[in-house]
Amino acid sequence: MDPLENTTTTGLGERIRLLRGKRGLKQQDLASSEISASYISLIESGKRAPSESVLAALAERLGCSAEYLRSGRDDHELEEARLRLAFGEMALRNGSNGEALQTLSELLTRPSLLDVSMTRRARMGQASALEKLDRTEAAIAVLEELYRDPDLAPGSTEWCQTAVALCRCYRDAGDITLSIEIGERAMSRLDALGLDVTVDHVQLGATLMASYHMRGDLTRAQLMGGKLLDAAEKQGARAARGAVYWNAGLVARSRGQLNEAMALVERALALMSEDDNLRHLAMLKMNYGSLLLQVDEPEPARGKQLLEEAQQLLAEVGNAPELAQCEIGLADADAMLGQWDEAAAHAERALGLTGTESRIQAVGARGTLAEIQLMRGNFDQAAQYLQAATRQLRQFRPSHQVALNWRYLGDLWKRQGNTAEALKAYDRALSAAGMAPHRDPSQIFTEHHRS
Repeated sequence: MDPLENTTTTGLGERIRLLRGKRGLKQQDLASSEISASYISLIESGKRAPSESVLAALAERLGCSAEYLRSGRDDHELEEARLRLAFGEMALRNGSNGEALQTLSELLTRPSLLDVSMTRRARMGQASALEKLDRTEAAIAVLEELYRDPDLAPGSTEWCQTAVALCRCYRDAGDITLSIEIGERAMSRLDALGLDVTVDHVQLGATLMASYHMRGDLTRAQLMGGKLLDAAEKQGARAARGAVYWNAGLVARSRGQLNEAMALVERALALMSEDDNLRHLAMLKMNYGSLLLQVDEPEPARGKQLLEEAQQLLAEVGNAPELAQCEIGLADADAMLGQWDEAAAHAERALGLTGTESRIQAVGARGTLAEIQLMRGNFDQAAQYLQAATRQLRQFRPSHQVALNWRYLGDLWKRQGNTAEALKAYDRALSAAGMAPHRDPSQIFTEHHRS
């Protein structure tokens, strides 16, 4: 076919009229025993919508496809767009996030080639690539636009996937409150619809559960976990069940129930080991390896093996913060094995991965370097790392994770011999956990009399 320029945005009738003129045909040349010239005139003026059989007959006479008349896209262009979309999605699955982003972004610059479903898929893939490239704010902007689309039906798979991604991205960006609000509203909407529980619903609940855990709301996270486990078991989907066990393990770990956490994470690993989501598998192995370093009888060699396996997977599908967290785990494992130089190298790599941005992983890396120096007896160098970690941690908003890091720095300051800094860190840990300091009654009395 010889496609016309600037016709993809015109109506069906206008496309027929323009193409007929280009072919040098009159309305009666398109007529037949089933289609009158007057009917063609009504179609061209937009006063009648042809049936599929009439559309196919007109397309044959005009030497084009019915799809071209219907949408302005010829079959060749449409097939090329489908192939480009499939290529972008495949690149995303294979961990080629930059290539996926470029392919999908270029495709979205030609919206006339995409139908509604293809556009949503391309935008969702674009957001996923941005998230994996650690461009979280840009991913949120795309997801917010998708989530506000009035044609996105609540309860549909696309709607659930968008809600999950938005909840996760706000959490990773540090806005845990908004992450929880989005997750809770989405769960309430699903409950109000009275739909059967699906894998997508379970994944939404698991994401919300992770946000509860990060905020330090362990009771609510545990309750959500119990509810989700029943639903996930009924679904029978291994990946969904694995996600719930994974998050339940993280909650148990935060409660200090390390043996229970180990059992839950082992169960999650068994369920998700056959899944094709390499990122989930990598994160599970990283968490499992880290747990092996924290139990009453640590297994640093086995933990290191799992962390190395996670590192290999994250090199393909992970982002910089995830890789940094894995390097910190490897540093801890090597330190427990007495391999100080290797441990320090891992911690330095973690710092390099965090870059110039303020990330909680940078605090952990500096804490690990301080701990290594303490083990070596280099107290002055340890103090330098601790001072840098303390300055950086002050920039973060209160959360359960921040409280844990303040407690960690307090313990390190105590070992370093600086009791004053240790007490400050412990005080900040309590504040970050939501425990306000008790006000001195004598101070209230003094203020009252001054007024």
